[in-house]
Parts: sequence; structure tokens; C-alpha cells
Amino acid sequence: MSEKTAGAMIRFNNVSKFYDNHTVLKNVSLDIEKGEMIFITGPSGAGKSTLLKLMYLAERPDEGDITVGDFHLASLSNARIPKLRRSVGVVFQDFKLINNQTIYDNVALALRIRRVPEKDIRNVVSEALKLVYLRHKAESYPKSLSGGEQQRVVIARAIAAEPKVILADEPTGNLDPNTAVDIVRLFKDINIQGTTILIATHNRELFRNTGKRVLKLDSGTIIGEEAG
Repeated sequence: MSEKTAGAMIRFNNVSKFYDNHTVLKNVSLDIEKGEMIFITGPSGAGKSTLLKLMYLAERPDEGDITVGDFHLASLSNARIPKLRRSVGVVFQDFKLINNQTIYDNVALALRIRRVPEKDIRNVVSEALKLVYLRHKAESYPKSLSGGEQQRVVIARAIAAEPKVILADEPTGNLDPNTAVDIVRLFKDINIQGTTILIATHNRELFRNTGKRVLKLDSGTIIGEEAG
């Protein structure tokens, strides 16, 4: 992965999102620099998950524009969404692993969809599992792993395609405090390599003393910013 370089990787310009006359996000504007790791915090229902979903077009903005790298999402055609998603890795709270496939196959899945040669896949998956300290679990199945190990598999799957951006939605919500600390440390290690990382969480302990930028979201509006 490339070293950190200056410049906005993600930009929201007066973005709003509505569901059935309910305002989920209202006039959100923000810039996230290349290589930055930031936290988005706020109570349940503040709009954190929606904010992340807009960045990989699981949802489209109703007003305003979003840029991710060179992509303008408000006008991006459906045909180009897969290309956008190849540059964005997503880490979900509920893992979304395929239980009847090995850890190796779970991490390799997105690469196989892209028709990457199997020889190259072996190298990439091996390196991704090494980074999350799970190379020895390659032939295991998800159900045999602890919650923390499963989350590390999800992170390996996200980084295998070397995305420019990783979005993590409450990535430690189902984990004990010590495992949560380990997961945040892992994200920091990945961020050092130059990947832009956004972590949505309601758990203030995750960003305490990190020195990272923290955006505070409430009722669909950014109400402040602080240093972790």
C-alpha cells in the first residue's frame, strides 16, 4: 500500500438523506484526508451507519454530493458501483462470513469474483491473514473461531483487495473490551500503511487517548469535533 499523501479522500458537501419523511442526515459537510483514521460517534439512531452506507452506495444521498477518491457518488451510474466498491473495504458488526466456507475461502471470495488468478489469490490471502495473526486458521471454519477472531477475518477480507478506504460500522459492538482494544490496534497498524479508515462507534473507550479525530453526530447532524 502506498504511503500517506495529502489531500481529501472523502468529501461530503451538504449531504442529506431521508427515509419516509424522516430526516436521517441533514446538510452534512466534511472532509477526510488521505491516510487519515477517524472515528464517528453518537447515540443509536444518530445516522452513523447511514453515513457509512452512503460512501459505498448501499444508499444514495437525496441531496448534496459525496466524493470518494475520484468518484462523484450522487451521479455515479449503477454500472460503475462495483468499481467504487473495489476501492472501499467494509467491516460489519455482524461479520457476514460464509459459515460453510473456510477462512481462506471467505477472504478469497472478493478476489475470485474479480477473476484474480488463483496463484495471486494465495499470496494475497496469506499476507492478509498474516497481518491479522490468523494464517494458522486458514483451513478452519467461522463457527470454530471466537468473536474476536471472526472480526479479524472480516478485516482480512476487507484489506485483501488493498482498498483505499476501510469503513467499519461498530466493529467491536459484539466483542469484550480487551478484544475491542486489539481490533482498534489492528486498524491502527493498517492505517500506518496508508489506508484511510473510518470507524463508527458509540463506545468512547475505543478512541480515548488515540489522538485521532472524532466527529460527533447527533440527529443526523455533525454537532462537533474533538481529538481522541
